[in-house]
Amino acid sequence: MKINGKAVHFIGIGGAGMSGLAKIMLEKGYKVSGSDIKDSYVIERLSRLGALTYIGHSEENIPPETGLVVVSSAIPENNPELYEARRRGLEIISRGEMLSRLMEGFKGIVVAGAHGKTTITSMIALSLEKNGYEPTVAVGGELNDIGGNAKLGRGEYFVAEADESDGSFLKLKPYIGVVSNVENDHLDYYGNFENISAAFKKFIAGIQRDGFPVLCADDPFLREVASNPSRSVITYGWHPSADYRIGFHSFHGYSSFCEVFYRKNKLGTLELKVPGRHNMVNALAAVAVSRIIGIDFYDAAEALRNFKGASRRFQILGSFRGAMVVDDYAHHPTEIAATLGAAKQGKPKRIIAVFQPHRYTRTKYLHQEFGRVFGDADVVIVNEIYSAGEEPIPGIDACLIVEEIKKQSNKNVIYIPERKETVEYLEKIVQEGDLVLTIGAGDVWKVGTELLKKKASAGG
Repeated sequence: MKINGKAVHFIGIGGAGMSGLAKIMLEKGYKVSGSDIKDSYVIERLSRLGALTYIGHSEENIPPETGLVVVSSAIPENNPELYEARRRGLEIISRGEMLSRLMEGFKGIVVAGAHGKTTITSMIALSLEKNGYEPTVAVGGELNDIGGNAKLGRGEYFVAEADESDGSFLKLKPYIGVVSNVENDHLDYYGNFENISAAFKKFIAGIQRDGFPVLCADDPFLREVASNPSRSVITYGWHPSADYRIGFHSFHGYSSFCEVFYRKNKLGTLELKVPGRHNMVNALAAVAVSRIIGIDFYDAAEALRNFKGASRRFQILGSFRGAMVVDDYAHHPTEIAATLGAAKQGKPKRIIAVFQPHRYTRTKYLHQEFGRVFGDADVVIVNEIYSAGEEPIPGIDACLIVEEIKKQSNKNVIYIPERKETVEYLEKIVQEGDLVLTIGAGDVWKVGTELLKKKASAGG
């Protein structure tokens, strides 16, 4: 990998993807600096590893020896550090370009798609790690088995989660490319589904000619791509046309069991400690990739049996008055429906969903879809929108989603904009046997942790 000098600066270093790349650069021996708008345990960890980190953005944050600046897609054009980097004539690249450079010399395994990326990437990484392949990994969530969201390995494979939000994932030309699904999202960048689907077609076309596209046959667009291939394609999913397919399956609490078939041949049974039909499909993708690189089904299945999930993916936080408190990163309608379905699998007395919409643009484009996906919840609490750095859009707020839920269902839905009041309301209504589920990509998880603190301060 070629960069000017031995120092790299990350603008937005605290992000899930950016922090992982920064960690790998530290492990490769580079000097790393970076800034973000607020502190976090991720930034604290990078600091302990030797990164020079700043809270807040300033032109003075970029060290004199910096040769390369990596910019998060969340950073606006008027950022002072971006301005300073341009003034100094420094090379400036996106997260996707940085990931592409890091992958040079490796066999890349990249997971793209609207949903499931973090879980699939984590499952693949775990299968390779447990079977002696020592992969380099960059994932959008915390994975206990690798000690965080990234690591530099000694093997030939680099397992990474792609970020399609700004189109920079098209810089990646992997050996194996997994696509989980293609849906309307990031419409602030793409504008419409036609542009989104065109980008994913380019990504699939960019997979190395001696490599393997691995596509989910449950997605109509990907099924169409697979049915008219210009090359060999491997498919997976529930759909009868899939190469890797689920047969008999059952649920036991929040564990799942399923038979796995490759075409007409039964490979064996998968046991998963993560709930939901969607996670069975995610595991199929990991099995397909594992077998491509030479891992036997039983060895892959044994690794996946020990997969406990990535952080913020149906993560059990604790118990409050006999009610389970769970957090999930779901922030798109399809993800929310899958997460609520997984929550129902454990047969709680009631599901109390606390949803924090993520981004004004997503709320603007998808509020009607959000209105129809809370069918498995018994009580729905909607918080105000988490901006994720976006400027407010006139007329767009969380009440749009509240009204859509009321319009499209008979659900008990309440708008409580702030966290403090949400926790106080939960204290009043939570009963033994309930499941409290915080949902969203922002900081809604703090509702769960603060509720559990109330239990601790009350003595049980």
